Formats: sequence, C-alpha cells, structure tokens
Amino acid sequence: MYLTSLGEAVSVDQERRRTPRYSFVATAELIETDSEVRIASRVSELSLHGCYLDMINPFPVGTKVLVKISAGDVMFQAPATVVFSKTNLGAGLKFDDLDKDHATILERWLEDAHQNNLQV
Repeated sequence: MYLTSLGEAVSVDQERRRTPRYSFVATAELIETDSEVRIASRVSELSLHGCYLDMINPFPVGTKVLVKISAGDVMFQAPATVVFSKTNLGAGLKFDDLDKDHATILERWLEDAHQNNLQV
C-alpha cells in the first residue's frame, strides 16, 4: 500500500496504468457536452489517455465533456469522459477520440515532460 497524489491508499495492483503520467501545469476548461456548462480548472497531471484536473466542484463520474487545455500559446482539445471525481480535489478524465492535430500536440507535451523527468 502507498498514498497517491490524492492522499488515497492504494495497492500497487490498483495503480497500474496503460501509460505513464507526468506532472503538467496548464489551464483547462471543461464544457459539459449536453448542457454546455463550463468549468475552469488547472491541469496537474497528463498522460497519453487522459489527465487530472484540480477543481473544487468537478462534474460527476460518467459526464461527457470537451476539455480544452492551454499551455503557452498552444491549445489542445478532445472529447473526454470523467472517470474520477472528488469534491474539493478534482477530476480524472479519459480522452475519448483525439484528432490527428491534437494527438500530435499531446505527444509533444508528453515527450517534453519525459525529457524533463516529470513522471509521477
């Protein structure tokens, strides 16, 4: 057992991931697909398949959103699903379908994070 960055105790088996996660700081906006409700947040972790956003009032698990992430003058966006949600902490998102241009941006950000040894 050990503590995650969220302070939750998990076993090593629970923490297995498809791809590495990296520390990544950027601004983000979530737009709920059906109602178009918008929430501003901050990215703290990024991976090839999703991200973690720090926010006070995240959408519930299962909510479909469009996530827009801005870092410097580069913007990434993708449809996503909320897979983790904890009030006063944040939300974990799984990217659903990446178009080629946004996949290229994500891959570039992850390569930079990998080169800077920012894996969490």
